Amino acid sequence: MAGQRTLRDDVLSHMPSRITIRQLEYFLSVCDFGSIAQAAQHCNVSSPSISAAISQLETELGLKLFVRRHAQGLTLSQAGEVFGERVRVILRQVQGLNDLANDLSGKVRGPLRVGCLLTFAQIILPKLRRSFIETYPEIEFHQFERDQAEIFDGLRTARFDVALSYDLDIPSDLDFMPLIDLPLFALFAEDHPLARAPAVTPEELNDHPMVLLDLPLSSEYFLSCFSRHGLRPNVVERTRDIAVMRSLVGNGFGYSLANIRPHSDRSPDGRRLCFVPLAAGPRALRLGLLTSQGAKAQRTVSAFLDHAKALVPQELEPNVVRLPEARFCGAAE
Repeated sequence: MAGQRTLRDDVLSHMPSRITIRQLEYFLSVCDFGSIAQAAQHCNVSSPSISAAISQLETELGLKLFVRRHAQGLTLSQAGEVFGERVRVILRQVQGLNDLANDLSGKVRGPLRVGCLLTFAQIILPKLRRSFIETYPEIEFHQFERDQAEIFDGLRTARFDVALSYDLDIPSDLDFMPLIDLPLFALFAEDHPLARAPAVTPEELNDHPMVLLDLPLSSEYFLSCFSRHGLRPNVVERTRDIAVMRSLVGNGFGYSLANIRPHSDRSPDGRRLCFVPLAAGPRALRLGLLTSQGAKAQRTVSAFLDHAKALVPQELEPNVVRLPEARFCGAAE
């Protein structure tokens, strides 16, 4: 009704001109992480710097942006949620100015926020990041390791500019650029009875103890190996950490399934691992690059897409475990 003010109107009417872009970035970081300490670590600044920025924002706005709960971190207030929506729009507009400057100067520079799926971030992302910033030294590279659902959310809310992930249930509002196909394989301790097989089937695995990498969407994909044959695997352990999964396998707690083979045949605690191709499994997962629609027009994103397209398949192809190859059990064999 005319004359009635909404919360959005009230928030926007309080926005002063003395707020800085850096304060807004710190604010969104706290929104995303729910913790000043984690936001400070992400932004590579001290916790007092983040706290001071939030306090200054609240003072300038005359609004309480967060509800502070002892031992539970920070939660956005109702006003903070409205303010956060507006801040994301403002920072996207700032990014647009960076893109314009890049186009006018012909350079690739400015911030780039790259998400990566947890299951292979440690294998791909650091080396890809190093080669990219050496090629484009004026890039401010920020990386985020997340599960598939968090990657989708990060792209939609503009927390990420681009992400490396699998083609698992990709939403129609995101664009996917395939890089390499990665078939499933089984991991075994070296003394497992199936570790020396040239290949294994879901039927052969079904009665053996399984260590499941239990991440959103990924776990459903692994379990589909069995359900499509009317089988139910003997899951004895679950973990969200791929390094823990490898150590559990190496110490004989069960086999596991994966799509991307590490460069070493050792678990993190030094145990020997064997990698055996899986026959009669589901389709290979396709690793690729995810962007929100229209993001490819940004010069920084476009440069990263081209760089990853050239580097990732070249780096990963030697580690792909494919049928009808023989077993992979130690680099010397």
